[in-house]
Amino acid sequence: MSVVCIRGAITANENSKEEILNKTEMLLKAINEANNINDEDIVSIVFTMTKDLNKVYPAVAARKIGITQAALLCYQELDIEGSLEKCIRVMYTCEKDCSQKDVKHIYLEGAKVLRPDLAK
Repeated sequence: MSVVCIRGAITANENSKEEILNKTEMLLKAINEANNINDEDIVSIVFTMTKDLNKVYPAVAARKIGITQAALLCYQELDIEGSLEKCIRVMYTCEKDCSQKDVKHIYLEGAKVLRPDLAK
């Protein structure tokens, strides 16, 4: 078993609890599906959001979809002039039978601009 990190991001359309939770859930499910992750594989998830999103912790979405044993932590993303707005980012640490080069990082919606080399 190896420890791998998986990155991902998505943008929200508005600063509302429902939007943040829906977009976070969409991102987490996409990462889990693309990487064949089960809840017990997840050691931790770090969430960041830009300062214009502040209605709910994104970790609430993880708990809502059954990620209950992993350590979850939320931060505010650095406020860099000209950076992408309304963005939710995640970094998973997982135990998987694969190497780091085999993981699929997921960038959705407006966040595709962050890693166009990885976005589909």
